[in-house]
Amino acid sequence: MRHIAIVGSGPAGYYTAEAAQKQWGDDVRVDVIDMLPVPYGLIRTGVAPDHQSIKAVSQRYEKTALTENVRFVGNVMIGRDISAKELKALYDAVVFATGAPNDRALGLPGEDLRNVFGSAAFVGWYNGHPQFADLDPDLSGRNAVVIGMGNVALDVARILSKTDSEFEGSDIVAHALDLLRNSRISTITIVGRRGPHQIMMTPKELSELMNLARASPRVDPADLPEPEEDAFLEPGVRKSVCLLRSFAAIPESERADKTIEIDFDMFASPRRFIGEGKVSALEIERTRVESGRAVGTGEAYTIPADLVVSCIGYRSSPIPDVPFDERAGRFANDGGRIESGLYCVGWARRGPTGTIGTNRPDGFSVVEKIAEDFDTGAIANVPREGRVGLDKLINERGIEVVTFRDWKKIEEAEEQAAREGAPREKFVDVEAMIRARQ
Repeated sequence: MRHIAIVGSGPAGYYTAEAAQKQWGDDVRVDVIDMLPVPYGLIRTGVAPDHQSIKAVSQRYEKTALTENVRFVGNVMIGRDISAKELKALYDAVVFATGAPNDRALGLPGEDLRNVFGSAAFVGWYNGHPQFADLDPDLSGRNAVVIGMGNVALDVARILSKTDSEFEGSDIVAHALDLLRNSRISTITIVGRRGPHQIMMTPKELSELMNLARASPRVDPADLPEPEEDAFLEPGVRKSVCLLRSFAAIPESERADKTIEIDFDMFASPRRFIGEGKVSALEIERTRVESGRAVGTGEAYTIPADLVVSCIGYRSSPIPDVPFDERAGRFANDGGRIESGLYCVGWARRGPTGTIGTNRPDGFSVVEKIAEDFDTGAIANVPREGRVGLDKLINERGIEVVTFRDWKKIEEAEEQAAREGAPREKFVDVEAMIRARQ
């Protein structure tokens, strides 16, 4: 019998569990361990609440979770409740699928001013992550700035600009909806260091800006390259640039009845945040692109900023006794192998790149490496206690574990508490989650 522990219950974790089942069938026992009492990680607290079709992939993970040889172990934090060393002693292989839950810092003066947030915190706030439920951003100012040219920046800008009725069918949490309902933001500036040809935003997400009830996107035509230069772009990027061109061509008459403007400020590199206690402006340096890199021109200007959300990337959380690459912000690994018996997958392996679906081949790849290490003897063929040993530690330490059956009770309570038109109202407090299973 193979005993495998997977730390993290998001897409990477469950795709790895699925791969382990396909590799060893009934001869494997998989424990999926998560620090939260609820599963699905990024699907629950990272994917935008108005993208419910993407969240539906969790049905696939549930199918895996309900099988006899896969078990969900919620409300257990590795590195705090149980050490990585203890876990490695209990299981043949330990796979870290912990994602990249921490914001990359910009490292700029004034970054600690009030109302400057990283996207992990801000997205976690409107998605109901217990760690960020109390964020309480101030939306009383007129000017919001979103730093970054990826889909997360688009998510933040879109959420800030939507009306109440546009949130129908979403699972945005009540505390965020209440604040957004009274928001006074009228300008959202998306700041990117490079230009249209380096944009990371995908066409589907960009196109959503064209259908907002009260917001209109704006691009300065001067920022756009000559149309014939688009021919050399990868098809997806070309479609995105085509959308930017359509934003630039929106006539002023069509903007007249829109109360919010989403302004793309490209070739713009943030330099410092300005404010007395709370942010009020952002100093920016104009850039040019040389060999794909943004180079400062020395030309500086300032834009008003009552709220700033930085969407420039994420870092994994280090765990004691697990080799970590500080510079890259992920576990030190070679193709998912940290060392024999210790592995990582998803964003914990490669950093915050790729889509949710990218994690499936990633999970199957790391299971192939585990199988290889079994075959070569790199993983010692000795009896392991696996989940029996884990349960002993849990009982000895009085840890209150949440099972998948418990999660289904929590889910049912969230669905029953949903406002009209919403699929659920998430619990945003760990203790409330635990109480709801009873």
